[in-house]
Amino acid sequence: GGTGGLAVPVAELGHRVTVVDPSPDALAALNRRAAERGVDDRIRGVQGDAHDLLDHVESGTVDIVLCHGVLEVVDDPDEALDTIRAAMHPSGELSVVVAGRYAAVLAKAMAGHLSEARTLLETPPSALTATAARLRRYTPDDVVALLRAHGFRPDRVHAVRVFADLVPSSVFDVEPDASRALLELEEAVAEVSAFAAVAAQLHVVASR
Repeated sequence: GGTGGLAVPVAELGHRVTVVDPSPDALAALNRRAAERGVDDRIRGVQGDAHDLLDHVESGTVDIVLCHGVLEVVDDPDEALDTIRAAMHPSGELSVVVAGRYAAVLAKAMAGHLSEARTLLETPPSALTATAARLRRYTPDDVVALLRAHGFRPDRVHAVRVFADLVPSSVFDVEPDASRALLELEEAVAEVSAFAAVAAQLHVVASR
């Protein structure tokens, strides 16, 4: 759920949004943002987590679930996906964003941490207990297989942040159109499967 960065724009489109987040501070920020934008009547924030989702929404009723940056940190991704699927309407859609494993391997290697890069390369997300300092990271095949295993029909994997973490910050100081050019470049490669393999984040939309 977080502080409303996704929830508020969705509510501004006219949808009713339930935000589930374990942090009372995040929910307080959500409420402030929603009130400032005049959509507090369409957003409901509740304190909870993936495992108790069905305590906050009725089973089989949710049209769209935005599960962004969640599977990397929850205690049990399998349980989370089963609970999410149970909450969704039969024609519902699931949007998932996860951290990319190969991009992290490249970053570790380029920083000279070769042993860490090798370990990350060879450790599947299912073998990790996630911590704040160590996220689960997924390859495109990992995330597709995980979703299929829990009854979802995933679309293709989209690449997110392929170049954004690699471009030196100095470029934006001297090139006035650099931000726009970077965004256009990211959009141009988002659906190119080869770039998904090395993207910092992977985005998949899946049907129930």
